Amino acid sequence: MNKISLVMITKNEEKNLAKSLDSVKDLVNEIVILDSGSADNTVEIAKQYGAKIFTRNFDNFSNQKNYALSLASNEWVLHLDADEYLSDELKEEIKKNICDVDSVDYDGFYLTRTNFFLGRQMKHSGMAKEFRLRLAKKILSQYTGGVVHERLEVKGKIGYLKNIFYHNSFPNLDNYFKKFDQYTTLDARKRYDENKKFHITDILFRPVLGFIKPYILKAGFLDGLEGFIWAVLSSYYIFIKYVKLYLINSR
Repeated sequence: MNKISLVMITKNEEKNLAKSLDSVKDLVNEIVILDSGSADNTVEIAKQYGAKIFTRNFDNFSNQKNYALSLASNEWVLHLDADEYLSDELKEEIKKNICDVDSVDYDGFYLTRTNFFLGRQMKHSGMAKEFRLRLAKKILSQYTGGVVHERLEVKGKIGYLKNIFYHNSFPNLDNYFKKFDQYTTLDARKRYDENKKFHITDILFRPVLGFIKPYILKAGFLDGLEGFIWAVLSSYYIFIKYVKLYLINSR
């Protein structure tokens, strides 16, 4: 029989946290929350679920998540963001394959994520079925990637679970643009640190491709108006990211 720890980093997640923790409360026996200075009720909500709460100033996503991972006490760790939650079917699949068995043939599992955007479940646009490595043995796991776009790497045999978990990342445009500013800045800074140079073609052609890929190649037009809005915003994200790189390089 295997026990699972949930590990999560947070900051000002009072609107999302309860739904996420509700989805795992009868699956995990330990909840580890690493907070980076929430000014809302995030910490109070976490306490209601019996979470072990720690604090650390945020420097980048990889460092933050690696530190959170180090605080888990179980062999198996489930990694979720506060705006993500498990389906009942995935929860039962995890119990069957990990919790209710004496030995597991794998060292980690990819889970399938589907996304909501402006309240709509996106079934195309490249947002319907994203494989994310989110369940793995602690001792074999580490986040890499640096400032932004971090990823979990597991040294071992990786399997796939078939049922989905949900990502309600952008319920409204206010939420989108709060993250937009942070992520475009971090993305530009990462490229600068990697000695990437700005070229005028970065803002002439890359944004066009940033629209075509989700809307045409990934059939975002089948996601209705939300699919069109997502493609436009994806293009704009690329444009601003490279503008910020240009401004950093110009200093």
